[in-house]
Amino acid sequence: MQKQRVVFVHGAGSFGAAAWPRQHGMALAYDALFLRRHGFDPAAEPVESDVARDISIVIGAIADNPAGGHVVAHAEGAISAMLAAMARPDLVRSLTLVEPACLSLTAELPATAAYRALMEPLFNVRHQLNDDDYQRDYVRRAFSTEPGGLDTPEARRTARRLRLQAPPWEAPLHIVPGVPTLVLTGGWEPLYEEIAGYLQETGALRRVAAGGHRPQDSLEGDRIIRSFLADVSRSLSAQAS
Repeated sequence: MQKQRVVFVHGAGSFGAAAWPRQHGMALAYDALFLRRHGFDPAAEPVESDVARDISIVIGAIADNPAGGHVVAHAEGAISAMLAAMARPDLVRSLTLVEPACLSLTAELPATAAYRALMEPLFNVRHQLNDDDYQRDYVRRAFSTEPGGLDTPEARRTARRLRLQAPPWEAPLHIVPGVPTLVLTGGWEPLYEEIAGYLQETGALRRVAAGGHRPQDSLEGDRIIRSFLADVSRSLSAQAS
């Protein structure tokens, strides 16, 4: 029997398989693809983010499978994942959204409004700042920590990619009825809990696992993702039989 496809969509940091270290083994049970969003390349110079290109990458990764596929996405990657599901709900079998940066869903809610008020002035001047200054200010504002130095070519490319990402509150998102959805958060940041609460109220399964902004890297977070996909897969198989 053909394996069900699962595509993994990374956020603004590491990409491809490197963004999903605990999920590599899922290739034993699924046809797993670890995507690279537009502008993320191990050698090429970063370019401006392009959500339309990201949507095409996600849809292309599942469209060549007759049964469609599941989409697992982290942070900013959840934006293109949701938009792909909105465009092709016939192909997306489920959505797993990890710490989703889907701010346009909760634009009027307090934590989202406060985050945008904090970050928008920085986004507005991102093309006037160098990569080092932008990354330093971004990390301080978003995570209240200090970033590492830009002492390697990859660190410099990572900082440039960060500066070239579009504001997450601009995407025209809405809920996709009929697509089973899991939202997983790390329980550390009111912004993501607010987004998760909204998604839960609109039908998503909501879970929390320790791990900060990357709960998928924890044993519990990985177990939650695998359990959800297994449950949806069994349901789909039962419907097809």
